[in-house]
Amino acid sequence: MKKLSGKVAIVTGAARGIGRATALELAGLGADVAVHDLRNAAEAAEVVRAIEALGQRAFYFQGDVADRARDEALVAETVERLGRVDILVNNAGIGTRKPFVDLDPADVERTFGVIFWGVFHCSQFAARQMIRQGQGGAIVSISSVHASRGYATAADYNAAKAAINHLTRTVALELAPHGIRVNYIEPGWIDTPGEHEAFGDETIEREGKKLLMARLGRPEEIARGVAYLVSDDSSYVTGTCLRIDGGYVLPFGRYST
Repeated sequence: MKKLSGKVAIVTGAARGIGRATALELAGLGADVAVHDLRNAAEAAEVVRAIEALGQRAFYFQGDVADRARDEALVAETVERLGRVDILVNNAGIGTRKPFVDLDPADVERTFGVIFWGVFHCSQFAARQMIRQGQGGAIVSISSVHASRGYATAADYNAAKAAINHLTRTVALELAPHGIRVNYIEPGWIDTPGEHEAFGDETIEREGKKLLMARLGRPEEIARGVAYLVSDDSSYVTGTCLRIDGGYVLPFGRYST
């Protein structure tokens, strides 16, 4: 039997990048998956088909995680169509790359709406369902190395990611008596479609070679970390961070002299 057989997962922002890789990884381990995304309907449909090809159930739910009503509907429809909720992966994200002095409050509100409030809403509704089921569960949020170090032109993103880290630690305290484990992952620079759109292929190739491991991380490498945190392999792990960054936050270069 696969390690996630009989489990039902929700993955937000699952049409592309880390979310897509995570949805497929969990399905490959036996989970049925609610594939959530806002803008990439065609790509989300492809993820659903890929999951079904693995022999698992899946459906696409279109929604904005900043919209609390849609998040409540996401959990409700998952229960209606797949029977339960055992796993939530908060992956949906957004960021505004602008100098702090040029940030519009609306940009910051939107970033917090998706990153912080999206995690809050989805986690709250999923946790309530897990408590009703009485069989525990696992919640994982995709944070960032930006949460613990300042990076220029990303003040709103950095702050929102730091907020979900502390939210995660606090919620882990409250949900432990219900057998619900709550953790977060801090990826480094990951090779996703969004990064190519933001920086361009040439910049990605050039700057990737400067990293400690001479490349960007792969979405599948984050997905395997998620699989660890939502499975019984991490049955004694809660309220903590799994950093998968290829040494990105280390203070020096590859070699010392």
